Amino acid sequence: MASRTALPVLGTRALNRATLARQLLLGRVEMSARDAVAHLVGLQAQNVKPPYFQLHARLAGFRPAELAGLMESREVVRMVTMRSTIHTHTADDALTLRPLVQPARDREVNYFRKGLVGVDLDRLAGLARAFVESEPRTMAEIREELLKEWPDADPQSLSVAARCRLPLVQVTPRGVWGRAGQVRLTTVENWLGRVVFEADGVSGVGGVGGVSGVSALDGVVLRYLAAFGPASVKDMQTWAGLTRLRAAFERLRPRLVAFQDENGVELFDLPDAPRPAADTPAPPRFLPEFDNLLLSHADRGRVITPEGKGRSWTGNQAHCVLLVDGFLAGLWKLDGGLLTVELLDEKPSRERRAEIVAEGESLVAQMTDGSGSGVRFASIRG
Repeated sequence: MASRTALPVLGTRALNRATLARQLLLGRVEMSARDAVAHLVGLQAQNVKPPYFQLHARLAGFRPAELAGLMESREVVRMVTMRSTIHTHTADDALTLRPLVQPARDREVNYFRKGLVGVDLDRLAGLARAFVESEPRTMAEIREELLKEWPDADPQSLSVAARCRLPLVQVTPRGVWGRAGQVRLTTVENWLGRVVFEADGVSGVGGVGGVSGVSALDGVVLRYLAAFGPASVKDMQTWAGLTRLRAAFERLRPRLVAFQDENGVELFDLPDAPRPAADTPAPPRFLPEFDNLLLSHADRGRVITPEGKGRSWTGNQAHCVLLVDGFLAGLWKLDGGLLTVELLDEKPSRERRAEIVAEGESLVAQMTDGSGSGVRFASIRG
């Protein structure tokens, strides 16, 4: 292992440009929505619309109907994976990734053990599976069914146990652009007609995302670096909501290159992954709330400057963010066809302001019906 002091240093701007390149944010790319969802190892999807806006920011010619069609054909699904949050994944990734995060879901159930006294968790999983596979159910319906078996248990704890013990997907029309739908759940196996891969086996479906000859976990490490690198072990642990991933990185070290950031933290990367020059232009981009770009590193300084720290959240509510020159520069909200932009620097250059307006007008034109469209600037909140 090379001495840490001998590792090349990647400054903040170099890390920013490398990450933006992996995230398809240095320029819109010609890529299908399905391939983009796979490359990004899923899209954070706590709300219905953000995945669509994430792809609009990244793909040339993207239209919401493309992702909506993938949802309806079951080529992509919405389910709980990383960080115990809903993500939109390809069908292949849903089957592969869910077992990898099971240890974290088991720990989550353990937090609710006081409300599960006397509950046989294996029996709970079996009963809940049969119930949701007979037809998709709401979480309230699942909870009421389980309360018939364990009337003295805490209802919320039963819900958490079912959600964590089973790989549940939200069935359509939930998640389909332009359609309303209550959250109804069934198992991913039932929805896709295929079985979940074993987490400790060799990854299936041509390897995890085409990575062959490695375990499922090692394959996901390589894919994380392809989408979010260069990154530290803690960075990936933050993204996945898992711990103890050091061993996987060490197994893969011969296949990786190593750097360090300005604080001396070791960073791993794929040898041939793009690492553009720090002065590479980065166009303005409007990202929705909970975009994984802002959630997938232990140190978010590669995207959020000290001046922007804490500005993308209010309490537990994430805001939609604007990137300018690759960094958080403001917030935005869309009301019908009116896009309101709140800049941290309220006096950008005329050229920069024009770039923001052009990108905003593109968003309004492509992601709304365009009626009453426009971009206006307002003072930053707080």
